[in-house]
Amino acid sequence: MSCQPSWPPASAESADLLDLRSRAGLADVVGLSARLILGGVLIWAGAAKVTRPALSALAVRAYQILPYDFAGYVGYALPVLEILIGLLLVVGIFTRLSAAVGGLLMVAFIIGISWAWAHGYSIDCGCFGGGGTIAASQTQYPQELLRDVGLLACAAWLVSRPRTPFSLDRRLFG
Repeated sequence: MSCQPSWPPASAESADLLDLRSRAGLADVVGLSARLILGGVLIWAGAAKVTRPALSALAVRAYQILPYDFAGYVGYALPVLEILIGLLLVVGIFTRLSAAVGGLLMVAFIIGISWAWAHGYSIDCGCFGGGGTIAASQTQYPQELLRDVGLLACAAWLVSRPRTPFSLDRRLFG
């Protein structure tokens, strides 16, 4: 007779997720974490900007990479795109494509922050609202770059291993 409790009832998915001793179980936890972190950050960033699109456009223009009018359009569209990609990642549908787009956003952000830093601009990255010129002592370029590199790593993981626990992809496509 076994002394192991039968509660909670284990599904195959939860048993795999909880078995961290296996490589597959650990990879599932990493994938779920990557999906929720990247998706959550994108939703947060987009939500912080979506109600103030003019400020988002100002933030994009401050980088002085894109032509002025085009930078404004990007600033208006970016929060909506971030929220959409973030929601797709959090629910886990079209994960590989969503992660690829999220990864491309991170590459664009890394390039933009690096550009501003290299050119000596003192700007707020505008990542979570805000934007525009700030005092040189207020810039946080190294921290912003590290954050975006970490989020890029999450995206890369999901592009290579998109099937994660508790995702609609896994439910719908096996």
